[in-house]
Amino acid sequence: MPPLRFPVTVIMQRTALDNRWADERWDAVAVELEDRVAPTAAPGSTSRSAPTNAATATRWCCPGHEIELHPAEGEGYYLNLSTPEPKVFVLWRMAEPGDDAEPRARPLIVTVSYGEAARFLDAGEHVDAVPMPAAVLAALESFVAAYYRPEPRKKVKRNELYEGEDRRRGDPAGGDR
Repeated sequence: MPPLRFPVTVIMQRTALDNRWADERWDAVAVELEDRVAPTAAPGSTSRSAPTNAATATRWCCPGHEIELHPAEGEGYYLNLSTPEPKVFVLWRMAEPGDDAEPRARPLIVTVSYGEAARFLDAGEHVDAVPMPAAVLAALESFVAAYYRPEPRKKVKRNELYEGEDRRRGDPAGGDR
């Protein structure tokens, strides 16, 4: 089965800081579904949107990204759905120094899998969680219902750790000493 795809636009926000160590803070603040009929923009193309209520914050629309649903990530999707507020996870990186293009923070990967987001965080990447659009939530619920099957529980032997102890002592028969 080919993966199910949703074209999305990531909204990045730059907040100016009055801080001696940092001038600004970047965050992914929203993910919006793109129109399937309209051609999608190339990843990395941006457009500046209107300033937010705060005078120190500016938002950029970053179109051309996709959320892909794969059966192999079913456990991560299930974990996301089992929370009170399911999220979309956005991995983003800062642009190279000397690159004057805006925004400096650029989204690279958009996912709804807890497992995938955890792997990105373990690798030291910037990952922000944003609210999940209702259409993606509905599709994710039906995808998980169709493709996710929890692994069956395995019966654990209580003394499994000590089974080979007699052989380690040099008694191949396992008899009493």
